[in-house]
Amino acid sequence: MSELSSANESTESVMVGKGALIEALLKGDFICRTTSEDGWRALQSHTTRDSVEQYLNQINRTLSSAAEGEVYFCGYLQLGDAERKVISSQFKDICQSLTPLVEWLVLVQESSGADAPLTQGAPIRLTELQTRIEDTPAFREQLAKLSQYRLFGSTSSQVDNQIKLVFKRLQELGYLIRPNKDKQIYLATGKLDYLYEVIRFIDETEALSLEAQAETVTQQDLV
Repeated sequence: MSELSSANESTESVMVGKGALIEALLKGDFICRTTSEDGWRALQSHTTRDSVEQYLNQINRTLSSAAEGEVYFCGYLQLGDAERKVISSQFKDICQSLTPLVEWLVLVQESSGADAPLTQGAPIRLTELQTRIEDTPAFREQLAKLSQYRLFGSTSSQVDNQIKLVFKRLQELGYLIRPNKDKQIYLATGKLDYLYEVIRFIDETEALSLEAQAETVTQQDLV
């Protein structure tokens, strides 16, 4: 009786975990080790992936991945007119956000003296970054420019206000998380790695219209 009870509890726990995972995917979350290590580890299992995929397929969704399985997200299984409109809109939003996002990535890389762009799990200490920007006129100009893009919408002339608004927005968009609210330390998420793949795809297919790019990239499990 005890063994049966334990087995039932284990099964229920798995179902609850899978349910939460599916809900997150349908919300548009990107699942990686940084945003949800438990969820990401669960999706490393073929059994879990197949189970999640079977559920999503019932509602015309599919489990997609990028960065060689380092990040998972939800895409459409089949594309009708309604689905094409949605992904076209989403893709246009990404394209319109590329300039401010790339400029921010460049600013962080240059101001920190890093050899490579941010990738999933990389920490950014906001206080240290702000100090370096304030001490360098060129970096201050870069921040002032990018913070005024519609994506961020800053109207402040103060570095402190500009950088905090930018980081708040990037957190809302899922590119950063702040594990401890008492500390000004942010972590890059797998959505950045997904963004890099989208950028590479756009570079390779720049002759195509945005609508054609959106549909093609979806079929290749990037959107």
